[in-house]
Amino acid sequence: MTKKITRAYLDKVRRENAKKDKKTISSIENAADDIYKKIQRRGKPLMRFPVRSLSNVSYDKRKGYLEIGRARKERTLTVNTVKGFAQTLRMMGLSRELVINNDFATKRDVYYQSKNWEEAKFDDQTESDTVMDDIEALFSVDDVSREQLRFVPDEHGGAVAGDLVVLDPDLESGEIERIDCTRFGSGAYSIPTSVEHLSFETGAKFILAIETGGVFQRLQSHKFWKTSNCILINMAGVPTRSTRRFIRRLSEQAKIPVYAFVDCDPYGISNIYRTLKVGSGNAAHINRFFCVPNATYLGVTPQDIIDYELPTHPLKDVDIKRAKDALKNDPFFKSKKQWKSAIEQLLSMGVRAEQQALAMWGLNYVIEEYLPQKLKNPGKFLP
Repeated sequence: MTKKITRAYLDKVRRENAKKDKKTISSIENAADDIYKKIQRRGKPLMRFPVRSLSNVSYDKRKGYLEIGRARKERTLTVNTVKGFAQTLRMMGLSRELVINNDFATKRDVYYQSKNWEEAKFDDQTESDTVMDDIEALFSVDDVSREQLRFVPDEHGGAVAGDLVVLDPDLESGEIERIDCTRFGSGAYSIPTSVEHLSFETGAKFILAIETGGVFQRLQSHKFWKTSNCILINMAGVPTRSTRRFIRRLSEQAKIPVYAFVDCDPYGISNIYRTLKVGSGNAAHINRFFCVPNATYLGVTPQDIIDYELPTHPLKDVDIKRAKDALKNDPFFKSKKQWKSAIEQLLSMGVRAEQQALAMWGLNYVIEEYLPQKLKNPGKFLP
């Protein structure tokens, strides 16, 4: 069913989009103009990019995300860097063209588009992806995201089920599609690559963000969202940018908490959960847009392995390294005593456990026992 949206709302969204587009084009043109003027003065043009690594980030509890530091790397036009410099400028030009034409390109599109750039073409997609990341970092200082540059990921976002109506407006026709996430049968609503235009209607009490598709499907098929009055979101591993942004906007608009339910291993903790809550070091320049600061960790916790007598697997060398790196180098975990204790406990136990390990006690034990028990004490969730 569709519904007409008000002209005032439609005009507001159009004005906001036009303002963002104008800012994006201005940022690109100013950067190009600086390079041009430098060349005219017979100087060596350069571009300065934020260094994207944990060594250049900090965690501010008040802001709630990993924030980029002041360290910068420079790319100066020389004989050795001329190709990379040209590729960066060509991609900036492509972005400007996409904004002007109200179009977009995926990472794969950009790679193939470069085949028309003669000597500046990319030999493989890892090269074009790296340049795209650099460009996003370059313009992040102007609060311009990759989506505003009109570069979108190839992968789709997560899946959603539960007490939620997504309002998806068509800005040209003025129609708004009301997508009821309780009416997908055994399926689910798929989060689109861009979510800024969406708004929501819900009476849910919380959002449950789930790592694995198997657990999400079980909770969805048994309508756990109905008995617990919640919204289920399948993150499908490390959540995509659009999934994180969707959760962030939904949580803030509905004023409801976010609980994360992932595997109890260093990857689930320090990659999946940490990325959802505070972002990552590599993307510190845009964490403020895509992290979910009010998320808390429901489980599976190291203590759950003991309390629920879960079957486990030994920690691999890569797991141990990842856990020790989190304790030593990650600003978020270093700032949280509860997490320091939990990770040290996991290392001392030398094991890891999956969400599905709860099936040892019955296929629906997670629905009938584990989640209801945990949800009685959200104040005890890990931060």
